[in-house]
Amino acid sequence: MKSTHVTWRSFATIVSLSITSLLFVSSSCNKEPETEPGQLSITASYIGDIQLQIAAEVLNVPINKDAKIIFTESLDSISAKQNITIINDASISLSGLRFVFEDDAKTVFIKHADFGKLKSYTLHVDKALKGRLKQTFAGADYRFKTDDGVFQLKSATISGRDFTQTTNFFNIDTENLEIQLEFSESVDTNGIKSKFTLGGNSIFNLNFEDSFKKVKLTANQELIGYKKYVFVASTLLRSASGYTFPGFSNSFMTAVDSTPKFPLISDEELLTLVQRQTFKYFYDFAHPASGMARERNTSGDIVTSGGSGFGVMALIVGMERGFITREQGITRLAKIINFLETCDRFHGAWSHWINGSTGAVVPFGTKDNGGDLVETAFMAQGLITMRQYLNPINVTENDLINRITTLYNEIEWSWYRKNNQNVLYWHWSPNYGWEMNHQIAGYNETLITYVMAASSPTFTIPAAVYHQGYARNGAIRNGKSFYGYTLPVGFDYGGPLFFAHYSFLGLDPRNLADVYANYWTQNTHHALINYSYCAANPKNYPNYSTHCWGLTASDIPGGYGVSEPTNDRGVITPTAAVASLPFSPEQSMNAIRFFYYTIGDQLWGEYGFYDAFDVKTGWWASSYLAIDQGPIIAMIENHRTGLLWDLFMSAPEVHSGLDKLGFSYVKTNRPVNK
Repeated sequence: MKSTHVTWRSFATIVSLSITSLLFVSSSCNKEPETEPGQLSITASYIGDIQLQIAAEVLNVPINKDAKIIFTESLDSISAKQNITIINDASISLSGLRFVFEDDAKTVFIKHADFGKLKSYTLHVDKALKGRLKQTFAGADYRFKTDDGVFQLKSATISGRDFTQTTNFFNIDTENLEIQLEFSESVDTNGIKSKFTLGGNSIFNLNFEDSFKKVKLTANQELIGYKKYVFVASTLLRSASGYTFPGFSNSFMTAVDSTPKFPLISDEELLTLVQRQTFKYFYDFAHPASGMARERNTSGDIVTSGGSGFGVMALIVGMERGFITREQGITRLAKIINFLETCDRFHGAWSHWINGSTGAVVPFGTKDNGGDLVETAFMAQGLITMRQYLNPINVTENDLINRITTLYNEIEWSWYRKNNQNVLYWHWSPNYGWEMNHQIAGYNETLITYVMAASSPTFTIPAAVYHQGYARNGAIRNGKSFYGYTLPVGFDYGGPLFFAHYSFLGLDPRNLADVYANYWTQNTHHALINYSYCAANPKNYPNYSTHCWGLTASDIPGGYGVSEPTNDRGVITPTAAVASLPFSPEQSMNAIRFFYYTIGDQLWGEYGFYDAFDVKTGWWASSYLAIDQGPIIAMIENHRTGLLWDLFMSAPEVHSGLDKLGFSYVKTNRPVNK
């Protein structure tokens, strides 16, 4: 009995203890566990799409992209803003950082102003950083260096050629133009078509390759032949990452379009058309008060004495060809004579420039405000040629004949010897006297000055003035051969072609010779040397050829200049080849056809051929100059009929002057006047 009692008592004790234990355990489950905080770590960090490294400085990081850090645990946002920073290379933390949290604050974006270009920075995550659950962080630094912050063009090609070079690009096909561009990174295609222009117009279809880093542009229209185009990739272009573009431009010239720009006509009709159109410069565009030729089509009241002398000869052609009636021509001539009689003269000589309304001298230069003997000679040549055309039986025309003779006889050629020296001087001024001090010496365009001076019955010069002054005692001789043509006198290669024109609009070179030269040989060889040089094209200019040639004085890009084989600037002047028609008929006719049919859409205008064009830059003159237009109409006529040569060479004064100077020539009788 005793043992049983003990057993039940022990059992009760055990049960009681078990219940107590269970109650204790149940009570303990209602409390937070007392665990230690964990550790934060970084999964990855970036600037833009470029991943940063702990071990090394990362290069070429974009300047305008956010920093991004991905953590293993959620961050305490306040702690993150206090302990994540970007430090520059001067150890200064950047200000104005903005934080954006994503993915339950496990990812943080740090926005900033653009970094400096090619600068070093450190993305610093301090060890004081805490997670949302107070997790700790060991600290980390990520060093990086930015790129140059510019969206770059790596390559560009046009027709398979490197288009990034500064060399000129010529003869680009007018059809199917293709330009290929490769950039340093993908382009932003938003509105991209307007970012590429040709001649200011968006004309390209675009195709993309290599993740939009390569752009192929194909023109959707045919280009104009023989024209300069400027291609531009705009500074408004952006990369896909938002980088700016410094811009790119280059130019090229298209190949000549050989399609005729005007209906084909016979050569004779073409020559008449060129004469008719050129004549308008001297008739339609003449100064309304004086009838004189303006220096150029933008000269306003400024008229030119020499160019007007060419214009007087153009009047003859205009009347003879029926461009105007004889009555119209005589009326215009009378206006010119009236002006020449009353405008400023200096010992009988006219100034280079004259005010067409007032007749007052317009200075050609600071001290060039008096007589210009060379310009006066060009006028005298024209007047004498016209005088021989006029009909002495007609009362009006006979009056003009006499007045022309008086004007010529009043020119004091001998005065311009400057105290009887055996040379003529170009200028004399009432204010500056002989200070210009420019002797007229050959060989050049001034031969006619000595012929007109020697021919004067009133103020003539002796032969010694010609031989010592102009011919320089024979120093004008050359005798060298160029491209197989011997040049009797003058500069090597002949100089600019106006040397073969100005003096020979009236003075007939066909049978003209003296002790220095046969002038037909001189002029034909001069023209053919100029032609041969352009055809040989030693400077490799685009489109110099057997039909695109002619170097002389003319407008040039940015001003006025003299072109010749020894000073070839790539400027072709139509008057050079056209006015050489008597000397190089086949070569000049080829040039006329080319100038009119092939490039006439750009070279042909209201008064005929524009003054000049630059084959290498796409520059086209919009100007007309009297001294360039005059030889065109006059020398075409001399080639066709010899009219002006025959007229001038019929003047008795000219016979006297040529005889005095020792020239051999063929005398002509004055043609029957109409």
